[in-house]
Amino acid sequence: MLRNALLAACCAAAVLGSTRGDAAAKIPTYISAAVADPGRPAEDTQRDANRKPAETLQFAGIKPGDKVVELIPGHGYFTRILSKAVGPKGHVYALSPPRRPNAAPDSPDPVAATTAIAADPAYSNISVQAGPIVTIAVSEPADVVFTAQNYHDVHNVPNIDLAAFNKSIFNALKPGGLYIVVDHAAAAGSGGRDTSTLHRIDPETVKAEALAAGFVLAGQSKVLENPQDAHTATVFDPSIKGKTDQFILKFRKPKK
Repeated sequence: MLRNALLAACCAAAVLGSTRGDAAAKIPTYISAAVADPGRPAEDTQRDANRKPAETLQFAGIKPGDKVVELIPGHGYFTRILSKAVGPKGHVYALSPPRRPNAAPDSPDPVAATTAIAADPAYSNISVQAGPIVTIAVSEPADVVFTAQNYHDVHNVPNIDLAAFNKSIFNALKPGGLYIVVDHAAAAGSGGRDTSTLHRIDPETVKAEALAAGFVLAGQSKVLENPQDAHTATVFDPSIKGKTDQFILKFRKPKK
């Protein structure tokens, strides 16, 4: 019996090791190459260990030739990676909100970073659109709409109609297209309570809002989970910044 138990344990360990190896091998070379792009600034690559861009894009199903809408790209952490991953036959539409009317004169322009990236010939497949993030519209049906660490901020847009916002994303996608939401997790059952204070949102709230727009839930990744995060501190708190518990949700627009 002891011998059989040891054999079973060895077999289980071998299978587990194989599974881990297979998981690593599944990251396509075009995603690995996009993450390894020498054009990415050091301040971005230094964050890769925590943000896991290769695993994120793999789960998101990004592939060469895709037309991707990136909502609120910020400083462009994912913008360059998406550009290289979709390649010359693909396109990235970077949709940024304009500077707020009440913003300080010396505050950064939300569109400036992605405009600079798009001006670089190495990322010529990027188009930048500046406008209020209340409804989404692009010039061609998209394969993927992608937003990272921003959905909670959409909740904070004054007088926004979240139902209309998500429906516009649904309408911007091709049948079968994907809607990817990466964000900081709030406490279970908190809904949108912490979106403007802690900059977090309950993933169940995101699910409910996307499903109400007509999407179906196609998957949820645990790659960015951090069970040590108590969900009580703002995401900018030095004790948790860069290491928050995050979720990745994948929604699909039905083909019919």
